[in-house]
Amino acid sequence: MAGWKDSLVRDEGFFRLETEATRGIPVRLFLTDALLEAAEDNLYQQILNACSFPGVRCVVVTPDVHFGYGVPVGCVIATEGTLAMGPVGFDIGCGMMAARSRVNVAAATSAQRLAFNREVMRRVEMGAGGQSRTLKTLSRHEFEEIVRGGAEHYVARYGASFDRSSAERHRIPVDDDWAIPWGGPGRPERGVTQLGSLGGGNHFMELQADQHGMLWVMVHTGSRGFGHGLTTNYFQVAKQENPKLPALDLGYFTPDSAHWRSYKNAVAAGANFAIVNRLVIYEELARAFADTFGAELELVYEISHNLAQRERHPEFGEVWVHRKGATRAFPAGHPMLRGTRWEEAGHPVLIPGSNRDSSFVLRPAEGAVKSLYSVNHGAGRRMSRSAAIRQLDRRQIEDDYRAAGILVNADGRVPIDEAGPAYKPAREVVDAVVGAGLATVEYELRPLASLKGTEERRRRRR
Repeated sequence: MAGWKDSLVRDEGFFRLETEATRGIPVRLFLTDALLEAAEDNLYQQILNACSFPGVRCVVVTPDVHFGYGVPVGCVIATEGTLAMGPVGFDIGCGMMAARSRVNVAAATSAQRLAFNREVMRRVEMGAGGQSRTLKTLSRHEFEEIVRGGAEHYVARYGASFDRSSAERHRIPVDDDWAIPWGGPGRPERGVTQLGSLGGGNHFMELQADQHGMLWVMVHTGSRGFGHGLTTNYFQVAKQENPKLPALDLGYFTPDSAHWRSYKNAVAAGANFAIVNRLVIYEELARAFADTFGAELELVYEISHNLAQRERHPEFGEVWVHRKGATRAFPAGHPMLRGTRWEEAGHPVLIPGSNRDSSFVLRPAEGAVKSLYSVNHGAGRRMSRSAAIRQLDRRQIEDDYRAAGILVNADGRVPIDEAGPAYKPAREVVDAVVGAGLATVEYELRPLASLKGTEERRRRRR
């Protein structure tokens, strides 16, 4: 629909989309005027796709929104029971982890940044096909125990050097009778050898400094080949169950489907993998940090996105909340924080920018009820990967990173499809969150050293 932006109605901190095509479903866009103007026109059809699943009660669009798989990246969908697959995505349970230290930024000289990056790269393999360097010999039985038991099982079996009460959760329950579709179309067995590896794309590890001059470390990664394989398998199952689906990326299972419970378990298992993956990587980062800077890290928070979870909302009741490229934002007093250390203050929210831009730690506010208790999980792309490769000048980009003192990997070579200009300005996106009353900023973190897998590195290895 040409001119769909003109049909938006301004509300308190967001826009309402009111067209006949939304079928009366509330659609809330948490965008500033500038972010709305920059939003791709083809997002309208993807927003309508988000409204098309059976039993949808509300759709939220977050400030980092950009074109995705079936539905936008940066959207939240509440349903009465339907589990929609595009709104979870291929990287089930992808998420963030942040830790801080008492080390002053002055210790992060250029030599120490290089030493840190080299030590991390020695411990954690990066890139799309990366393998574990920590859990190399996991049997399939041991792997199953981990994806069913999550961090709870991993800590009990292998030990851990930090307090898991600083994390969003230990595990999501998986039914005992659920069977992993080994050998299925997506080959989820790929994940058996990948626990503790970063992956490619927008996943990263980063050394940062906060506004007080203290060093932090941040991680973004997910469920690797295991989650991708599970999703690929269930997309095929959904298509077989409902051959009239208009597109594979619009697959879903209603509660009366024979496969609803199976997919619910797959999402739980994928999320458990991702949680443990971040835990394993964090411990390797902490060792690398100690070796380089002679100090310990303190876990601030670990949180997932790309999930469907059952929650109670004051306006919509019991719903399944799908967060695609979005993350929870439970403020103080939220029932699901009862009994946790975050009950009286709300939990932290981690919003990374590009590796040329600031990242942020926020605290949810009461206004988050308007956005289904959700905010964006990052700054969001403003340029596709192919467009970035075509349009960005490598020499200019790498000169800019060097001038800013940001070391990428050990060679300073910036993955051009992940370079800063490919992303929206992080401050602009966070200002939209704060301006809508969804959260407040506690820390702003500037990048010092970035670690990312690159397709170029994979090609050279081959």
